[in-house]
Amino acid sequence: MPERETDKRIIKKLETEAEEIINMAKSKKNPKVSIPLRGLSNVYFDKKDKIIKLGDKQQTRTFFNIGQAKKFMQTFLVANACKEIIETGKTTSIRDLYYMTKHTIGETEENTFDEQSESDPIIEDIEVSFDALREELHLFASSKGAIVGDITIVDSGDDIDCRKQGSGGHAIPSICEADVIQFKECEAKYVLFIEKDAVWRRFNEDKFWKKHKCIIIHGQGVPPRGVRRLLRRMTDELKLPLYVLVDADPWGLYIYSVIKQGSINLAYESVRMAVPSARFIGLSAMDWEKYKLPKEVIIRLNEEDKRRIKEILKYPWFQKPEWQKELHYMVEKNVKLELEALSRKHISFITDTYLPERIEKKQWLE
Repeated sequence: MPERETDKRIIKKLETEAEEIINMAKSKKNPKVSIPLRGLSNVYFDKKDKIIKLGDKQQTRTFFNIGQAKKFMQTFLVANACKEIIETGKTTSIRDLYYMTKHTIGETEENTFDEQSESDPIIEDIEVSFDALREELHLFASSKGAIVGDITIVDSGDDIDCRKQGSGGHAIPSICEADVIQFKECEAKYVLFIEKDAVWRRFNEDKFWKKHKCIIIHGQGVPPRGVRRLLRRMTDELKLPLYVLVDADPWGLYIYSVIKQGSINLAYESVRMAVPSARFIGLSAMDWEKYKLPKEVIIRLNEEDKRRIKEILKYPWFQKPEWQKELHYMVEKNVKLELEALSRKHISFITDTYLPERIEKKQWLE
């Protein structure tokens, strides 16, 4: 039996649900399971907590229903596989889980799963139904993102001095729960999330984290679950401010939004992944004029950009006047910028001048 309390709690929930299904069958009732709806119709923005949350709408999945029987079977097949993995104390990938649960049913030619695109949503159903992060089900994804800075962490029992991780940094694992990652010595004053690996490398090479006593992290675009969970834990447990540095375009604003409010697709995990206190430190579309950048660095908005900005303008968390001003400027000037545009000033302008100045003068948006 697993020793970790989280493992015991999840196994207990899985076993209890299975027992209820068995009892329904013994009582000659149609076995059923209720699963929260994860669609857009069941997602809302909690103004008090300032995060995207899942509503209370439910869907019922029954066994004696031609249209639901297969999904009902898949749900408990995946749940049982997760239980077995937890009991071994090991972890596996969602791809591996797909193969573990894929087989032909009896004497038929019907498979339990034909593609991984069938098993992945079932994992999400189990996460939300049993209030368990995928990582708590012992399922991991490929590492994506890196960290360096003024902190020592413990990763699976090994001390990792993030001050001595070379040019590539320490790879952030997809499972960043407290039983895997612990925080040790930390002298950092804040955490800086940088959208791009290439820009993060400039900050690392220039030893920005050492000069300014901070932690720098990237997630190669939209940060994966492990990076988002780590950011949340650092702000909660270490009480560190989080600054977000992204491109001045709709995609960059989306990344900031996902970090701060959570995502619609993972609304059920926002309470453990979103960081409502995150601050947008740049890049601003207005920086083109502010820093007198040449016109050559400007990228014009395409039709998709314009459509996305119209949507963003309506989001509750972008209703502050300063955000409306930023978005309207982007549209009126027909301009978006990449972080690399600042290199036209000089190669280390972003680390020597831009970021230090914005933080010192508190030139961020919330």
